[in-house]
Amino acid sequence: MQRIFLKSKLHRVTTTASEVDYEGSCEIDGILLDAAGIDTFEQIQIYNINNGNRFTTYAIRGKDNSGVISVNGAAAHKAKVGDLLIIASYASYNEDDIKNYTPTLCYVDADNVLTKVGNQITL
Repeated sequence: MQRIFLKSKLHRVTTTASEVDYEGSCEIDGILLDAAGIDTFEQIQIYNINNGNRFTTYAIRGKDNSGVISVNGAAAHKAKVGDLLIIASYASYNEDDIKNYTPTLCYVDADNVLTKVGNQITL
């Protein structure tokens, strides 16, 4: 049996751009993508802390150390500049995988600079 678990998340990133007239997706600083283990064109879920919107799109790689979090295309209607987001990726795991499972949890500062990577929820 396969079960779906959180693979990784970028916690409380700040939206730096919202581009309706873009082909689509979410541009994310490459350093953050690498830290979270999210690949270009990988499906992601975005949860907007400010307005409660939740939506699915895919990741595209932004310039390393740019701090960019740009919500593009139709999804741009769901996030505006300055909104705090949680960006999550999920994966299917079999029963053997679950025994050694830990997610990758990435935390940033107000400028979307990576400050911590862990595998436990911090409150």
